[in-house]
Amino acid sequence: MSAAAMEKRSGDAGGSSIGAAAVRGDGLRVQTLRPRRTLGWSIGLPVATLALPLLAAELWLLGTRDAWPIVAATGAAITLLILAAWIGYRRSRASISRYGIVERGFFGGVSTVASRDVAGVLRVNLYRSNSLDTTQELFVVERTGRGAFRMRGRFWDEPTMDQVAEVLGVEETVGAEPMTLSELREANPRLLYWFERRSLSF
Repeated sequence: MSAAAMEKRSGDAGGSSIGAAAVRGDGLRVQTLRPRRTLGWSIGLPVATLALPLLAAELWLLGTRDAWPIVAATGAAITLLILAAWIGYRRSRASISRYGIVERGFFGGVSTVASRDVAGVLRVNLYRSNSLDTTQELFVVERTGRGAFRMRGRFWDEPTMDQVAEVLGVEETVGAEPMTLSELREANPRLLYWFERRSLSF
């Protein structure tokens, strides 16, 4: 990756209990991980608040007498979109065991990663755009070098990330120095989403 020093930690897939969220049977541990639950309010409330000026603009442009049906339809559509996003967010999760990962995404799609295909776990601190603040990112890396599963610090907390390598029973590599997205793109583009692999700078 970069020339920064890396610290390595080893995971252990032992059989000790890991709490009520774990399912145990014949020594199998399945840990269900969920995104930050507070994120729904911190994103949902501003989005709902932004809808109010749109409805007010419709009332002002169309006049109060003729605008109500359109305003009501717009309000209903916005409410349905917010509700669908909320349900998708609440249903998203990742189930991890020593056999691999089953991820249910925000849009309802389910993807699986077999543990035999996992080479290890990489954790780096990425600088946010135009800021010195960093966000921790976790990548489950396949043996081919492709990113098979990703946890972004904006959506997942660090205690949740800490469980991934341990439950999978693989080695975790931790970047000692923060990186920019450009540095990560140059070093390991296959870890990133397709829209992150191209720089927008000209």
